[in-house]
Amino acid sequence: MTAARRPRLTPDDWLTAGLDALSESGPGALGAEPLARRLGTTKGSFYWHFADVPAYSAALLALWQAAAKTALDTPDDDPAAARLRAAAQAIAAPDPGATQAAEPAIRAWAATEPQAAQAVAATDACRLDHLGAALAACGIANPDMARIILGAAIGMQALGAPDANRNAIGSLVDLVLALR
Repeated sequence: MTAARRPRLTPDDWLTAGLDALSESGPGALGAEPLARRLGTTKGSFYWHFADVPAYSAALLALWQAAAKTALDTPDDDPAAARLRAAAQAIAAPDPGATQAAEPAIRAWAATEPQAAQAVAATDACRLDHLGAALAACGIANPDMARIILGAAIGMQALGAPDANRNAIGSLVDLVLALR
């Protein structure tokens, strides 16, 4: 009798496991060995998909950056205020299990890992541009307002309670829009 074959792991399987491991245990869990144990496989499978741990880390960060950018997408025909609210809510209250839900762990990692720090800085710059453009479309030109909304949204991630965060950041957006 032969043993049942396990399905072949994909790069996405490894990246999803990495986001979970990073969120649960920190950056020390991003090595080939701990990830292989987590997935019940060998390190060979890891190295089949990634040249080394730095290449894996780069792919993990690229996945997070892409998801963070995609989360800002709203239909262009939505009113500017709705786009602003949706973007702020996507940052403050990512869906549980979504790639961007690992953001607090990625930000903590960025304190000691230059590659992660660059990804966070680039993502924050993209978000500031997006929020600033939405604010400008609403008639608010003060760039500090985009920083205030982004800072509040990032801070809310640490509070948990996505529904409460979604409501709170929505209230902040309403307050800023009332300044028009």
